[in-house]
Amino acid sequence: MKITPSLFALILGLTSLTAFSQITTDKKTCTPCEQLKKVRLPDVTILEATSVSKDTIPGEEGWSPTVVIDRTFCRILGRISKEIKFELLLPADWNGRFLMAGNGGFAGSIQNDLIGRLNEGYAVVGTDTGHKDTGDGAAWALNNMERQLNFGSLAVHRTAEVSKALINSHYCEYPAYSYFLGCSRGGGQAMMEAQAYPEDFDGIVAGAPAHNWPALGAKFVQTSQHMYPDPDDLSKPNLTLDHLKLLQAHVLKQCDDLDGLEDSILNDPRDCIFDFATLPMCPGNAAGTDCFTQEQLAAIQSVYSPLMVDNQEIYPGFPFGLEGEDTAWDLWITGTSPYLEGNPSLHHMFGTNIFKYLVFNDPSWDYSQYDFKNFAQETAFASSFLDATQTNYSGLKDAKGKMILYHGWDDYAISAYATIQHYEKALLVDQELPSYIRLFMLPGVLHCAGGTGPDQVDWVKLISDWVENENAPERVVVSKFEGGNLTMTRPVYPYPKVTVYKGSGDSTEEKNFGVKQ
Repeated sequence: MKITPSLFALILGLTSLTAFSQITTDKKTCTPCEQLKKVRLPDVTILEATSVSKDTIPGEEGWSPTVVIDRTFCRILGRISKEIKFELLLPADWNGRFLMAGNGGFAGSIQNDLIGRLNEGYAVVGTDTGHKDTGDGAAWALNNMERQLNFGSLAVHRTAEVSKALINSHYCEYPAYSYFLGCSRGGGQAMMEAQAYPEDFDGIVAGAPAHNWPALGAKFVQTSQHMYPDPDDLSKPNLTLDHLKLLQAHVLKQCDDLDGLEDSILNDPRDCIFDFATLPMCPGNAAGTDCFTQEQLAAIQSVYSPLMVDNQEIYPGFPFGLEGEDTAWDLWITGTSPYLEGNPSLHHMFGTNIFKYLVFNDPSWDYSQYDFKNFAQETAFASSFLDATQTNYSGLKDAKGKMILYHGWDDYAISAYATIQHYEKALLVDQELPSYIRLFMLPGVLHCAGGTGPDQVDWVKLISDWVENENAPERVVVSKFEGGNLTMTRPVYPYPKVTVYKGSGDSTEEKNFGVKQ
């Protein structure tokens, strides 16, 4: 499956580039930029070290803005070991802080959606995690243990260490504070850092984290078996765009006003007890655009239902809401989005690639025949280097680190229930967890961003304020922009607190919402 630039932007998710921090120091260079190419670090090759006065990074139309860097910075392109490429950008007027950006999807290119923070004086870095994306999913991982381990955890950790060493070489000073931010795959990388390398970063933000890969891949395979029952014909998914719009209309009819507002936002989808019997069924089970066949109903129910093996939940179902929105089911589940350019869904692409190249190392593996019976045994090895599922965060606590988790309730790439379950398990291990890790659920938000709800937060500001000033986030105001204009603000509170409408006032203004008691 070829991943287009527009599609890749969707998979990756976007981090807000809103400026907030004043540059408080004027760091003088110790080793000039061009001379950094001569720096010798173990198993590291500096390929380029170039001083840049200004730069313009073009955005992806409709998804990411063009970023103008209006100051001088040093661009370092390097390689760690055989294949881990990274790009480190060091501003002339450094503020003493270091930011690392997470990846999206299967990575494979140097990704850095924090590059705009150069204008605030941050040193920023991104990595390709040790392989080049060929546009064919995870084929790069076939029988290549080094690439698999780099992708699993080592590339981010090693890039962080090398970046700090180069920062010290350039400024003769290590960062006062280091931060990691990522969504989707980047959210999983963030959790891996918090669990396996808790001293790498002082503050971590993990959005919609893909933290349990084989289990997530298994859920994707389950939905794909329903949506694409014939592996030889992937051109006709079981549900059309009309079906998705019809399904969403029925979900909203039953559940939209449960939170006191009819606004196409389910404030807490767990309150939605949907009656599937209300869906219009096709007479004689003959397919139609305004009704559902029995097979289509089964496919729909498979999305909301957890994947169970021997009465054990492997992966939770997805919450109700926004089924018919652009880049929701159409992109991830049914494969009817124009961004896919005729390819099957992202569930199909990610699910089959995870099992072909990261679990079985078998490109001929057939998703349609998989019965999940030996899932635990067959995926144990892949989970050992891919999963960030440890619930004991004592290492992060001892290092005095902080982490923010966030997840859109209507994410059909990674179930919000998976993140909630992980957080609740971690709470059982340490009741003091909210003193250093907090979770925020975003109503009406799709994967990383998008949807009917507000999705923009300056996570850098929040995490740095917590780390540097001990200001734990108690009430986070989330914003929605359309056409560059602010159209909505709402507060979210640390889980398990739930935002509620006060019953009067403009529902697009955060001041008219409180917290459920």
